[in-house]
Amino acid sequence: MMMSKGKLLLANGMEFEGECFGAEGTVIGEIVFTTSATGYQETLSDPDYHGQIVAQTFPLIGNYGTNEEDYASGKCHAKGYLVREWCDTPSNFRMDDNIDHFLKKHHIVGLCGIDTRRLTHILRENGVMNGAIYTDGNIDKAKLLEEIRSYTILNPVAEVTVEEPYYYPAAEEKYRVAVMDYGCKKSMIDELLKRGCSVTLLPAMTTAEEIKQLEADGIVLSDGPGNPDDNVKEIANLKSIAGLGLPMFGVSLGHQLLALAMGAKTVKLKHGHRGASQPVVDLTQNRTFVTAQNHGYAVENESITVDMGRISHINANDKTCEGIQYTAIPAFSVQFQPNVIQYQSAPESEYDRFIKMLQK
Repeated sequence: MMMSKGKLLLANGMEFEGECFGAEGTVIGEIVFTTSATGYQETLSDPDYHGQIVAQTFPLIGNYGTNEEDYASGKCHAKGYLVREWCDTPSNFRMDDNIDHFLKKHHIVGLCGIDTRRLTHILRENGVMNGAIYTDGNIDKAKLLEEIRSYTILNPVAEVTVEEPYYYPAAEEKYRVAVMDYGCKKSMIDELLKRGCSVTLLPAMTTAEEIKQLEADGIVLSDGPGNPDDNVKEIANLKSIAGLGLPMFGVSLGHQLLALAMGAKTVKLKHGHRGASQPVVDLTQNRTFVTAQNHGYAVENESITVDMGRISHINANDKTCEGIQYTAIPAFSVQFQPNVIQYQSAPESEYDRFIKMLQK
């Protein structure tokens, strides 16, 4: 297959040459890497990747194709895609198309054939940085470099949240749950529905009074993209919501925003935790589990006071906070994706913990 040439330009001036696949053009974003070997369709449609260019560390991507069922959300959010090699002859009984056509369909600029191992090493050593994929050989690199270095992701939560409430009825309703949409994934709603929770998905700035009128039994704070500190209005709004006294469960960005609302602080990680093999220690059970994660920030351990609560989970690699059990309010939160922990050795997920709170 004849493919045109394209390049990746990093904010530090380094360049990688590769071949174009997916859509063509010029796209600027924050370059991040994920260590997942599968789930590329879910990655591309994950709201957590809003405004970012994703690099896959696994060398071969696309061998089982794509389909209409495995979207993490209603649309794709990644701006660009970087892989070592993509499979043009995928094979799977569920597949509808290949990854190249999928990227074209969603206007995602892709680049293959680059040294993703070297790129990952650079990001690990120097931290996450901005970059651009471009396919135009006559582009002004000096001007492009200025645009790369000045690029910021503005108000990502406002761009990914729903504009109006959506209601998802459970087959046999046991509880009513309000989900604050900061970038909610389909899997979160599915996990709640199968536990008998009718879900109302709410815009990020839904007020405490509006939630009160729903007569919800509990509140879930979804994951989402961006720097948690930038969500000043959402954090102030969350303080009022916490005052309702309803059981609350936060995930990823929701975990960070709740911590900020309760007086903690967040810090930016050097290269973030992205992938399906992140080890997390549950301090209550004194056990380690492998989790899926996608975030570039963490709650600062030292900022979690005794009056606020306690750290319930830590990352086994860098010891950052992965979960908080609150004492000041009926709430807990985790940094990882809770629906992934479904092994026989850990039959109860964090969703089950939330259901127990609703039962009480």
